[in-house]
Amino acid sequence: MILVVDDDKTIRLSLKLILERNEYEVALAEGPKEAVQIVRNTPAVELVLMDMNYSMSTDGEEGLTLLKQVKVFRPDVPCILMTAWGTIDLAVQGMRAGAFDFITKPWDNGVLLERIETARSLTPDSLTPDPFPKERGVYSSSAENLTAKGNHSPLLGRGAGGEAFGRGAGGEAFGRGVGGEAFSRILATVARVAPTNAPVLITGESGTGKELIAEAIHRQSRRANGPFVKVNLGGISTSLFESEMFGHKKGSFTDAKADRTGRFEMAKGGTIFLDEIGELSLASQVKLLRVLQDQTYEVLGDSQTRRTDVRVVCATNADLRAMVEEKTFREDLFYRINIINIHLPPLRDRREDIPLLVDHFLREACAANSLPLVSASSEAIGYLQALPFPGNVRELKNLVERVLLMRNPDSMVLDKADFALLSSASGCPSVLSTKNPATLDTLERNAIAASIAKHNGNLSLVAKELGISRGALYRKIEKHGL
Repeated sequence: MILVVDDDKTIRLSLKLILERNEYEVALAEGPKEAVQIVRNTPAVELVLMDMNYSMSTDGEEGLTLLKQVKVFRPDVPCILMTAWGTIDLAVQGMRAGAFDFITKPWDNGVLLERIETARSLTPDSLTPDPFPKERGVYSSSAENLTAKGNHSPLLGRGAGGEAFGRGAGGEAFGRGVGGEAFSRILATVARVAPTNAPVLITGESGTGKELIAEAIHRQSRRANGPFVKVNLGGISTSLFESEMFGHKKGSFTDAKADRTGRFEMAKGGTIFLDEIGELSLASQVKLLRVLQDQTYEVLGDSQTRRTDVRVVCATNADLRAMVEEKTFREDLFYRINIINIHLPPLRDRREDIPLLVDHFLREACAANSLPLVSASSEAIGYLQALPFPGNVRELKNLVERVLLMRNPDSMVLDKADFALLSSASGCPSVLSTKNPATLDTLERNAIAASIAKHNGNLSLVAKELGISRGALYRKIEKHGL
């Protein structure tokens, strides 16, 4: 049953008609007092759709109070707030208080029904009213379900019981995670959220495989037959954002010599992957928020409003929570993209997975280069497990491939010396010293400094060698004062 709470009789009846046409059972409440009674006495209520104001006041306090009361009596019931664009700040306060989502008035019926279905599909047992929830997914699905649906999953790693999960043909790999639970939780989250249209935010350091998780979500979704469009927002200037994302008509500006299809149009019926969303300027964030909220946009040079039909998956290696506090990332956009958060741990926190990753990378590289199968010795694996790998899985993959191609052609087993030679040449510390223990930050700084010196300050080559993006490299250089 869906409980609709609004003091406007017309809105209540309109929503009742829409929901009942889509086979939902509906209860109506005119105000907070009646709504609380229904919530307390009706176990069948599984979602609350509520307005923020119920009197002449427009400060939203009545709605926030009602939300908190519902969460006291039924913390498991998701609440979707209804608000006008002028009161988006109120919706953000509601998200902080534990609301699942918010929609703006006047609403689009399709968007409304999609948000309701997403809220009902993602049982809120693990959703917490944390102002910045780290993970809002649910982990009840079996991890094996993700790889059982086909042999195209790019995921590779070990679950809590030591079992290995799927592998792909592009060198994609993931590990088990700290305590043996993280990877199983990631797979379970992907399996659970993929069939829905819920926005997903994937976080983690550069090189941990965020794009691969996004692809896995797309492949396991109901949009799998649609396009998967990748957009690196860090490479799009503010002046070109609208043209790149929404397209333009010929003659709409000086250099517009032909019509251009925007990325949202290209992704129609599929998934759009917005990588490095933390790099987006505040001006562009406003434009992105509008299309994510209303599911509409306008092509530059064309006054016709167009509707989007895409699933949005975002990724970043930045700390968006800190950016929100620093006012460099919009809080309302943060909540819009962070319905579900999947965090990928760095390779240094899952060293037990390095043997599996190395074996996979060697098999893939040997097949790609028509070479006989080569393995790595236990001493080589132990050496690799002692390296800091600031570039994470991507850096490990690059190192394995370099060693394979540079080895003695007669050798079918890579040993410690093979890896030590190239990792030292690339500026990577050979081992973690036990006599003079260093912090991971120190090791990372030394590795970056050595690579910068090796390439005479060419940061493009440094980023490529370390297996990280230029944006990530800039942040690390600033962090370490290099």
